[in-house]
Amino acid sequence: MNEVIVITGLAQGMGREVAKLLAESGDSVAGFDIDKDGIASLNKELQDIGGDHLLTTLDITDRKGIKKFSDQVLKKYGKVDTVLSNVGNGFFGPFEEVDLEKGLKNLEMNVIGAAAIFQAFIPAMREKGYGKLIAMSSLVGVIPFPFESIYSASKFALEGLVLSMRYELEPFGIRVALIEPAQVSTDFAAKIHKLPPEKSPYRERANRFIIRDEELIKTATTPIEASKQIVKVIKKRKPKIHNQVDFMSTFFLFLNRFLPRRIRDAILLSHMDIKVKKGK
Repeated sequence: MNEVIVITGLAQGMGREVAKLLAESGDSVAGFDIDKDGIASLNKELQDIGGDHLLTTLDITDRKGIKKFSDQVLKKYGKVDTVLSNVGNGFFGPFEEVDLEKGLKNLEMNVIGAAAIFQAFIPAMREKGYGKLIAMSSLVGVIPFPFESIYSASKFALEGLVLSMRYELEPFGIRVALIEPAQVSTDFAAKIHKLPPEKSPYRERANRFIIRDEELIKTATTPIEASKQIVKVIKKRKPKIHNQVDFMSTFFLFLNRFLPRRIRDAILLSHMDIKVKKGK
Protein backbone atom coordinates (compact mmCIF):
# COMPACT_ATOMS: atom_id res chain seq x y z
CA MET A 1 0.00 0.00 0.00
CA ASN A 2 1.34 3.43 -0.95
CA GLU A 3 2.37 5.47 2.07
CA VAL A 4 3.29 9.12 2.45
CA ILE A 5 6.61 9.61 4.21
CA VAL A 6 7.98 13.00 5.29
CA ILE A 7 11.77 13.20 5.61
CA THR A 8 13.80 16.19 6.73
CA GLY A 9 17.45 16.52 5.77
CA LEU A 10 17.22 14.26 2.74
CA ALA A 11 19.55 15.92 0.24
CA GLN A 12 22.57 13.81 1.19
CA GLY A 13 23.64 10.69 3.07
CA MET A 14 21.18 8.36 4.75
CA GLY A 15 18.18 10.61 4.21
CA ARG A 16 18.77 10.61 0.47
CA GLU A 17 19.18 6.83 0.32
CA VAL A 18 16.05 6.28 2.41
CA ALA A 19 14.07 8.53 0.08
CA LYS A 20 15.19 6.57 -2.98
CA LEU A 21 14.41 3.20 -1.38
CA LEU A 22 10.94 4.38 -0.43
CA ALA A 23 10.29 5.73 -3.91
CA GLU A 24 11.38 2.42 -5.41
CA SER A 25 8.85 0.63 -3.17
CA GLY A 26 6.04 2.86 -4.44
CA ASP A 27 5.76 5.29 -1.55
CA SER A 28 5.39 9.05 -1.88
CA VAL A 29 8.21 11.09 -0.37
CA ALA A 30 7.79 14.65 0.87
CA GLY A 31 10.76 16.42 2.34
CA PHE A 32 13.11 19.33 2.55
CA ASP A 33 16.72 20.29 3.07
CA ILE A 34 18.73 23.50 3.11
CA ASP A 35 20.94 22.11 0.30
CA LYS A 36 19.31 23.53 -2.83
CA ASP A 37 21.51 21.63 -5.30
CA GLY A 38 21.09 18.38 -3.39
CA ILE A 39 17.32 18.77 -3.43
CA ALA A 40 17.33 19.48 -7.17
CA SER A 41 19.41 16.38 -8.01
CA LEU A 42 17.38 14.15 -5.68
CA ASN A 43 14.16 15.44 -7.19
CA LYS A 44 15.40 14.37 -10.61
CA GLU A 45 16.37 10.92 -9.30
CA LEU A 46 12.94 10.43 -7.73
CA GLN A 47 11.23 11.53 -10.95
CA ASP A 48 13.25 8.94 -12.84
CA ILE A 49 12.20 6.27 -10.33
CA GLY A 50 8.57 7.33 -10.66
CA GLY A 51 5.82 8.21 -8.23
CA ASP A 52 4.43 11.38 -6.74
CA HIS A 53 6.88 13.33 -4.59
CA LEU A 54 7.18 16.80 -3.05
CA LEU A 55 10.62 18.22 -2.33
CA THR A 56 11.56 21.77 -1.40
CA THR A 57 14.43 23.84 -0.05
CA LEU A 58 13.86 24.86 3.56
CA ASP A 59 15.79 25.56 6.77
CA ILE A 60 14.74 23.41 9.74
CA THR A 61 14.79 26.53 11.95
CA ASP A 62 12.17 28.26 9.78
CA ARG A 63 9.00 27.71 11.83
CA LYS A 64 6.65 29.47 9.43
CA GLY A 65 8.23 27.61 6.52
CA ILE A 66 7.67 24.26 8.26
CA LYS A 67 4.00 25.10 8.84
CA LYS A 68 3.60 26.08 5.20
CA PHE A 69 5.34 22.87 4.13
CA SER A 70 3.06 20.71 6.29
CA ASP A 71 -0.01 22.46 4.85
CA GLN A 72 1.26 21.74 1.31
CA VAL A 73 1.90 18.08 2.09
CA LEU A 74 -1.50 17.53 3.68
CA LYS A 75 -3.28 19.37 0.86
CA LYS A 76 -1.48 17.28 -1.75
CA TYR A 77 -1.77 13.85 -0.15
CA GLY A 78 -4.52 14.21 2.43
CA LYS A 79 -2.46 12.29 5.00
CA VAL A 80 1.01 11.51 6.31
CA ASP A 81 1.87 8.03 7.53
CA THR A 82 5.38 8.60 8.86
CA VAL A 83 7.64 11.55 9.68
CA LEU A 84 11.37 10.86 9.79
CA SER A 85 13.28 13.71 11.44
CA ASN A 86 16.71 13.32 9.87
CA VAL A 87 18.08 16.86 10.06
CA GLY A 88 21.07 17.09 12.35
CA ASN A 89 24.38 18.81 12.74
CA GLY A 90 27.45 17.56 14.57
CA PHE A 91 29.50 19.49 17.10
CA PHE A 92 33.06 18.73 18.19
CA GLY A 93 35.41 20.24 20.73
CA PRO A 94 36.52 20.25 24.38
CA PHE A 95 33.65 21.60 26.45
CA GLU A 96 35.85 24.18 28.20
CA GLU A 97 36.59 25.77 24.82
CA VAL A 98 33.12 25.48 23.25
CA ASP A 99 31.49 28.59 21.79
CA LEU A 100 28.16 28.37 23.59
CA GLU A 101 26.36 30.55 21.03
CA LYS A 102 27.27 28.00 18.37
CA GLY A 103 26.28 25.29 20.81
CA LEU A 104 22.86 26.87 21.19
CA LYS A 105 22.39 26.82 17.42
CA ASN A 106 23.28 23.13 17.41
CA LEU A 107 20.63 22.41 20.05
CA GLU A 108 18.13 24.50 18.11
CA MET A 109 18.66 22.44 14.98
CA ASN A 110 18.97 18.98 16.51
CA VAL A 111 16.25 19.20 19.17
CA ILE A 112 13.80 21.98 18.39
CA GLY A 113 14.05 21.24 14.67
CA ALA A 114 12.82 17.70 15.31
CA ALA A 115 10.14 19.00 17.66
CA ALA A 116 8.91 21.46 15.03
CA ILE A 117 8.47 18.92 12.24
CA PHE A 118 6.76 16.45 14.57
CA GLN A 119 4.45 19.11 15.99
CA ALA A 120 3.44 20.18 12.49
CA PHE A 121 2.04 16.76 11.59
CA ILE A 122 0.71 15.43 14.92
CA PRO A 123 -2.78 17.01 14.55
CA ALA A 124 -3.41 15.27 11.21
CA MET A 125 -2.12 11.96 12.56
CA ARG A 126 -4.22 12.27 15.70
CA GLU A 127 -7.37 12.94 13.69
CA LYS A 128 -6.78 9.83 11.57
CA GLY A 129 -5.82 7.72 14.59
CA TYR A 130 -2.52 6.56 13.11
CA GLY A 131 1.02 7.69 12.39
CA LYS A 132 4.69 7.18 13.17
CA LEU A 133 7.21 9.75 14.32
CA ILE A 134 10.80 8.58 13.93
CA ALA A 135 13.83 10.57 15.08
CA MET A 136 17.42 10.14 13.95
CA SER A 137 19.23 10.06 17.25
CA SER A 138 22.70 8.62 17.87
CA LEU A 139 24.71 6.26 20.02
CA VAL A 140 25.93 9.38 21.84
CA GLY A 141 22.33 10.08 22.83
CA VAL A 142 22.65 7.07 25.14
CA ILE A 143 26.40 6.85 25.74
CA PRO A 144 28.14 10.26 25.85
CA PHE A 145 31.44 10.54 24.02
CA PRO A 146 34.24 12.95 25.00
CA PHE A 147 34.75 16.05 22.86
CA GLU A 148 31.10 15.73 21.75
CA SER A 149 29.44 17.22 24.82
CA ILE A 150 27.12 19.61 22.97
CA TYR A 151 26.20 17.03 20.33
CA SER A 152 25.64 14.40 23.04
CA ALA A 153 23.46 16.86 24.95
CA SER A 154 21.35 17.46 21.84
CA LYS A 155 20.83 13.74 21.28
CA PHE A 156 20.08 13.02 24.95
CA ALA A 157 17.48 15.78 24.75
CA LEU A 158 16.05 14.31 21.55
CA GLU A 159 15.74 10.90 23.19
CA GLY A 160 13.96 12.46 26.17
CA LEU A 161 11.62 14.38 23.87
CA VAL A 162 10.59 11.28 21.93
CA LEU A 163 10.21 9.05 24.99
CA SER A 164 8.06 11.67 26.71
CA MET A 165 5.91 12.18 23.60
CA ARG A 166 5.20 8.45 23.49
CA TYR A 167 3.03 8.58 26.62
CA GLU A 168 0.98 11.43 25.18
CA LEU A 169 0.55 10.14 21.63
CA GLU A 170 0.12 6.36 21.84
CA PRO A 171 -3.52 6.68 23.01
CA PHE A 172 -4.20 8.33 19.62
CA GLY A 173 -2.55 5.55 17.64
CA ILE A 174 0.68 7.46 17.02
CA ARG A 175 3.89 5.46 17.47
CA VAL A 176 7.36 6.85 18.07
CA ALA A 177 10.80 5.38 17.39
CA LEU A 178 14.47 6.32 17.64
CA ILE A 179 17.28 5.40 15.25
CA GLU A 180 20.60 5.27 17.13
CA PRO A 181 23.56 4.84 14.77
CA ALA A 182 27.17 4.99 15.94
CA GLN A 183 29.09 5.54 12.73
CA VAL A 184 28.06 5.57 9.11
CA SER A 185 30.63 6.12 6.35
CA THR A 186 29.68 9.66 5.38
CA ASP A 187 31.53 12.97 5.71
CA PHE A 188 29.35 13.96 8.69
CA ALA A 189 32.20 13.69 11.23
CA ALA A 190 34.88 15.08 8.93
CA LYS A 191 32.90 18.32 8.59
CA ILE A 192 33.11 19.01 12.34
CA HIS A 193 36.53 17.61 13.27
CA LYS A 194 38.72 20.56 14.14
CA LEU A 195 41.76 20.46 16.37
CA PRO A 196 41.80 22.71 19.45
CA PRO A 197 44.35 25.56 19.39
CA GLU A 198 48.06 24.78 19.68
CA LYS A 199 48.24 25.64 23.39
CA SER A 200 45.04 23.83 24.35
CA PRO A 201 45.52 21.23 27.10
CA TYR A 202 43.07 19.02 25.18
CA ARG A 203 44.78 19.15 21.80
CA GLU A 204 46.80 15.93 21.99
CA ARG A 205 43.91 13.72 23.11
CA ALA A 206 41.47 15.39 20.72
CA ASN A 207 43.88 14.69 17.88
CA ARG A 208 44.04 11.02 18.82
CA PHE A 209 40.23 10.92 18.95
CA ILE A 210 39.96 12.45 15.46
CA ILE A 211 42.50 10.04 13.98
CA ARG A 212 40.75 7.05 15.53
CA ASP A 213 37.30 8.24 14.52
CA GLU A 214 38.36 8.71 10.91
CA GLU A 215 39.91 5.23 10.89
CA LEU A 216 36.66 3.71 12.12
CA ILE A 217 34.58 5.59 9.54
CA LYS A 218 36.52 3.93 6.72
CA THR A 219 35.08 0.53 7.65
CA ALA A 220 31.74 1.75 9.02
CA THR A 221 28.31 0.85 7.73
CA THR A 222 27.57 2.56 4.41
CA PRO A 223 24.63 4.96 3.99
CA ILE A 224 22.93 2.40 1.74
CA GLU A 225 23.30 -0.40 4.31
CA ALA A 226 22.06 1.85 7.12
CA SER A 227 19.18 3.12 5.00
CA LYS A 228 17.88 -0.38 4.38
CA GLN A 229 17.59 -0.84 8.15
CA ILE A 230 15.90 2.54 8.55
CA VAL A 231 13.34 1.66 5.88
CA LYS A 232 12.54 -1.54 7.79
CA VAL A 233 11.71 0.60 10.84
CA ILE A 234 9.57 2.93 8.73
CA LYS A 235 7.65 0.00 7.24
CA LYS A 236 6.80 -1.61 10.58
CA ARG A 237 3.35 -0.72 11.84
CA LYS A 238 4.58 -0.86 15.44
CA PRO A 239 8.35 -0.29 15.38
CA LYS A 240 10.56 -0.78 18.42
CA ILE A 241 11.35 2.39 20.32
CA HIS A 242 15.14 1.91 20.12
CA ASN A 243 16.66 0.81 16.80
CA GLN A 244 20.27 0.29 15.73
CA VAL A 245 21.56 0.18 12.15
CA ASP A 246 25.23 -0.76 12.66
CA PHE A 247 27.36 -3.16 14.68
CA MET A 248 29.18 -0.57 16.79
CA SER A 249 26.00 0.94 18.24
CA THR A 250 24.56 -2.52 18.92
CA PHE A 251 27.80 -3.61 20.63
CA PHE A 252 28.24 -0.53 22.82
CA LEU A 253 24.58 -0.44 23.86
CA PHE A 254 24.82 -4.11 24.83
CA LEU A 255 27.86 -3.36 27.01
CA ASN A 256 26.08 -0.35 28.47
CA ARG A 257 23.25 -2.53 29.75
CA PHE A 258 25.37 -5.11 31.54
CA LEU A 259 28.82 -3.81 32.49
CA PRO A 260 29.74 -1.58 35.45
CA ARG A 261 30.49 2.02 34.55
CA ARG A 262 34.20 1.70 35.38
CA ILE A 263 34.63 -1.09 32.83
CA ARG A 264 32.46 0.65 30.24
CA ASP A 265 34.53 3.81 30.59
CA ALA A 266 37.79 1.89 30.18
CA ILE A 267 36.49 0.22 27.00
CA LEU A 268 35.35 3.53 25.53
CA LEU A 269 38.60 5.34 26.26
CA SER A 270 40.62 2.48 24.81
CA HIS A 271 38.38 2.14 21.76
CA MET A 272 38.75 5.83 20.90
CA ASP A 273 42.48 5.89 21.81
CA ILE A 274 42.10 8.69 24.35
CA LYS A 275 43.48 7.18 27.53
CA VAL A 276 45.59 9.65 29.44
CA LYS A 277 49.18 8.68 28.76
CA LYS A 278 51.68 8.51 31.59
CA GLY A 279 53.45 11.77 32.09
CA LYS A 280 50.66 13.73 30.43
